[in-house]
Amino acid sequence: MEVEVVQVVGLGLIATVLVLVLKEYHPEMAFQVSIAAGALLILLVLGYVVEVVQEITEIALDAGMNVMYLQIILRIIAVAYLAEFGAQVCRDAGEGSIASKIELAAKVIILVMAIPIITAVMESIISLLPG
Repeated sequence: MEVEVVQVVGLGLIATVLVLVLKEYHPEMAFQVSIAAGALLILLVLGYVVEVVQEITEIALDAGMNVMYLQIILRIIAVAYLAEFGAQVCRDAGEGSIASKIELAAKVIILVMAIPIITAVMESIISLLPG
């Protein structure tokens, strides 16, 4: 795990220096390097994400939990991470307003995705109420 942290930080620092140098002479290339570095950083940690999802799924199955709700939660987390990445890329390109729209759209998508969970919670609360 420590080696991966060094790789992530190293890649980030190298990409940052490269982007700063390229911005002066080739701004379009600097942006491409920034996007590529971000994608590589995500790929470096993707294996850990898969491991965590598998472990959580196993725990949920062992506990007899309805896996459908877990899958919804994991999808919501994925939407949040992807939207954050997209918004940051837009901000790096100087497009803060587009970044804000991505974040708003992701929030709406997350709300829609959460409807089955919200419904289940509300049904549970109603079933606990007398009468």
